[in-house]
Amino acid sequence: MSVNTVPYINYYSLDIIQDEARQLVHKGVVSRQQPIYTLCQYIPAREWVCVECELEKCDFLLRDRIADLIGREEWDND
Repeated sequence: MSVNTVPYINYYSLDIIQDEARQLVHKGVVSRQQPIYTLCQYIPAREWVCVECELEKCDFLLRDRIADLIGREEWDND
């Protein structure tokens, strides 16, 4: 009996994760000071595994701050 398995596809690149985090910060849903693992509340559970793997691959820890993930913000008008 053979079992067909779905190949592992990483839909979450670091750029996508950072963009998602920036959007959540911009909307005021999360704070830049919260740990990265807070984002798991806004990403489907089965996809969170891919996010964790990508973050680990890029040397981020889940306890790091969202600000570390998204970097500094640039403002068009000061």
